[in-house]
Amino acid sequence: MILNHHYYWWKDALSADVCSKIIQYGNSLKEETARVGGFELKKELSQKDLELLKTVKRNSNVAWIDEKWLYDIINPYVQQSNEKAGWNYEYDYVEPIQFTKYKLNQYYNWHCDSDFKVMDRPENPKVHGKMRKLSVIVFLSDKSEYRGGELKFDTRDNAEGCNIINVNETTRGSIIVFPSFLWHKVYPVTWGNRYTLVGWYVGKPFR
Repeated sequence: MILNHHYYWWKDALSADVCSKIIQYGNSLKEETARVGGFELKKELSQKDLELLKTVKRNSNVAWIDEKWLYDIINPYVQQSNEKAGWNYEYDYVEPIQFTKYKLNQYYNWHCDSDFKVMDRPENPKVHGKMRKLSVIVFLSDKSEYRGGELKFDTRDNAEGCNIINVNETTRGSIIVFPSFLWHKVYPVTWGNRYTLVGWYVGKPFR
């Protein structure tokens, strides 16, 4: 799918105090190893699973937030981005927000949040038969608090191959919204801790 805007950027949207509040709350929650793909379907991960996951796919820690006050902060930015970027995607549900921690050497390899397949989750009618359409990342850490952790997009709309976009303005309180089918990557953190929020906006399949 060819896009006029691959992402929409809000620089310094949230104050440092709000970011600190979110980090404090996120760190008070139960932390778990982040999962992707087929690893999400397993009730428990073996040591071999963990090693494969962390060395090939993703190595980070997450907690989950399902709080109205947080949706109230983020939702307006997503709605406005959807309009201003000209995507105008229809969505009707927001999944629980992921509070993500990237510590030393942690990363997330190339991936997309949706591959146009509908979700097969009959136990959850809010997402069953639907797909992720928009993703949002909220940058909570100040750049002085970590090194590495660069965000890059691969638009994959270049006839000659990959078209890499480096996102350099990941300052504290900034928000980036993008279509969930856009490939992206987080490079390893080489020092400190990088905290973000990640959210997914779900709707019926594209027509």
